[in-house]
Amino acid sequence: MRIVTFDSIKDAVCEMCGTAACDLPQDVLDALKCAGKKEKSELGADFFRQYLLNADIARKERLPLCQDTGFAVFFIRLGSEVALDRGTVSEAVNAGVREGYKKFFLRKSIVADPLFDRKNTFDNTPAVIHLEQVPGDKINIILAPKGGGSENMSALKMLKPAEGRQGVVDFVVNAVTSAGGNPCPPTVVGVGIGGTMEYAAFMAKKALIREVGKSSADPRYAELEKEILEKINASGVGPQGLGGDITALAVHIEFHPCHLASLPVAVNLNCHAARHAEVTL
Repeated sequence: MRIVTFDSIKDAVCEMCGTAACDLPQDVLDALKCAGKKEKSELGADFFRQYLLNADIARKERLPLCQDTGFAVFFIRLGSEVALDRGTVSEAVNAGVREGYKKFFLRKSIVADPLFDRKNTFDNTPAVIHLEQVPGDKINIILAPKGGGSENMSALKMLKPAEGRQGVVDFVVNAVTSAGGNPCPPTVVGVGIGGTMEYAAFMAKKALIREVGKSSADPRYAELEKEILEKINASGVGPQGLGGDITALAVHIEFHPCHLASLPVAVNLNCHAARHAEVTL
């Protein structure tokens, strides 16, 4: 059994908050550069230049890429041979978020109660933590801050199995194009197919942390990703919803077995600043 200290998790998460807020990952930068070369509209092409300039300023000046520094969403793979010296992983992660959002002067966006007591918690906790136990003696932590503008454009539908592939295509394309400029396109489109209602939503969110543009390992779903992306980009919504050729940078699909009577499909969007940071302890 390997002992990992509470403070090592807390400190790592603290630094990840700053990294995720200020440093656009290389896969996202590459996707923006590639898409900018394909964008034919003058206004759209100018947006891509501004995206890259903004990312460069944020990195150099240690300033957030966006004023909405997001809900702190974590995907954690906890090795079965790992034990903490005290507390729990969730407690350590939340302690790190509290420190990180204060240290890096990040906007605190979380209200304590969704309906009756919408008062800011003033430390951006509690975080959303997806914890998975895996073999081994390591802890892999991925932070994917999620802004409200893109999150609000999420969609979920329980399709009839008979609607099949075309039903999935139509639903996803409509969800993205109907969102217009609200999620700050060009977006990364996460899609969850199968499982149950809540698991489809989880898969759609998890799909967003895949390397941008990396196709599904299943060739059938890779082809589906390609088809949906082409239809979205043919819509003309364009960068910031003001018209153009590139409405989405990529479509990522995750799938899971489901009930014979069901076909759940969920869509979760990331804005062009698809922020994430990763560390392994």
